[in-house]
Amino acid sequence: MRMGPAMRTLVAAGLLFALPCLVLSQDAHQADWSFESPREEIRPVAIQNASEGYQDGPQWTIAADGRTGLAGFWSRQYSVEGGKYYRFSVQRKTAGLELPRRVAVVRLLWLNSEGQKILRSEPVHSAYRSGERPRAEPEFPKAVSVEGPWTKLAGTYVAPPDAVIVKVELHFRWGQPHGKVCWSAPALRQVDAPPTRFVRLASVHYQPRKGETGQQKCEQFAPFIAQAAEQRVDLVVLPETLTYYGTKGSYADAAETIPGPSTDYFKTLAKKYDLYIVAGLIERDGHLLYNVSVLLSPEGKLVGKYRKVCLPRGEIEGGLTPGNELPVFETRFGKVGMMICYDGFFPEVARELANQGAEVIAWPVWGCNPLLAAARACENHVYVVSSTYTEFSRDWIQSAIYGHDGRTLAHAEQFGTLAVAEVDLNQPTYWHSLGDFQAQIQPHRPKVNQTK
Repeated sequence: MRMGPAMRTLVAAGLLFALPCLVLSQDAHQADWSFESPREEIRPVAIQNASEGYQDGPQWTIAADGRTGLAGFWSRQYSVEGGKYYRFSVQRKTAGLELPRRVAVVRLLWLNSEGQKILRSEPVHSAYRSGERPRAEPEFPKAVSVEGPWTKLAGTYVAPPDAVIVKVELHFRWGQPHGKVCWSAPALRQVDAPPTRFVRLASVHYQPRKGETGQQKCEQFAPFIAQAAEQRVDLVVLPETLTYYGTKGSYADAAETIPGPSTDYFKTLAKKYDLYIVAGLIERDGHLLYNVSVLLSPEGKLVGKYRKVCLPRGEIEGGLTPGNELPVFETRFGKVGMMICYDGFFPEVARELANQGAEVIAWPVWGCNPLLAAARACENHVYVVSSTYTEFSRDWIQSAIYGHDGRTLAHAEQFGTLAVAEVDLNQPTYWHSLGDFQAQIQPHRPKVNQTK
């Protein structure tokens, strides 16, 4: 078998997955692909291989040649029809890459018949240039599954009305000197419009000043949970450390095991009203105390708990211990994460919940800067549901539902009321110049080396 210069470079550098892959395919499907690089001097090595791809199909390999920072991509154009939905998927295999999520990236670009960018069909109603139709910026399919060495990237998208072409780009960018990525043959097919995924979110705005026992505190929230059920709410969020608020005791006095009396009480209400409840409590685990939030299900079960990671000085002085995990939980409507009060001052908490797929973050919060509440929602494109003891008139944190653009979708102004908003978890938010920012977080966010 004869090898051209590009092949000899790959073999010499040890960059091919297997020598038998080197037979080039001459079929029309592979011939439709071309390779591009932003600048010739950073062009990596690119090879179309006839076999040894995903499930023995063809593959498109891109590899560094011993230099760092190279960038290039295989591309192909597919015909599409404006207004129709398409399901895209591709498999990738990488080697020698520190951050595949950042290096081995797919982009889909919607174009008209002249190859120019176009506008989306609907105007945006976000905080920036509301009412205008945004430009159709690239889509970024997400990693959805792993099978052996192969990772599947996929997404379902609606073609803008003027689209006749979607350009698929399979990227290698900024990889290590001996890194490489192998792409399988992409699949693009027209599909039905995905179903909506509406969820009704609620926050309770109330100060449980009456009573001294945990049971008495919990019972004061029963009427609000009933009201939430009347409004067909799926998730209702209660405030922080609610069994401790308004007592004259210590954190230890209000602490209990989890599961325990308070979770048992709220489990009963969650089952009775067929909804999810998030409640802030204080947990005792042996000699340690934690500020926690718990998630109770419509089946009357404890789905999980979250131990507050970032503790303010008052809780440290009171003998509480920080947690060290940021779990995300599956519910019947989507993925839910939790954070508590002071966590909101630190972007790492909400970002890690979003990294793990959280679509809604429930936030029992005593008090916080409202700008940070908006930032946590906006920078991650997640819905944040906060429940606070702070009076609305203080112009501080609100009991509210925050949208993808950081604005409040609903808020409560009077104690003893609910804030309720309905959102579609299947509807991305498109920004002017950014497109669907949430889909770009993983391929664009940097690696951060923790300082000691």
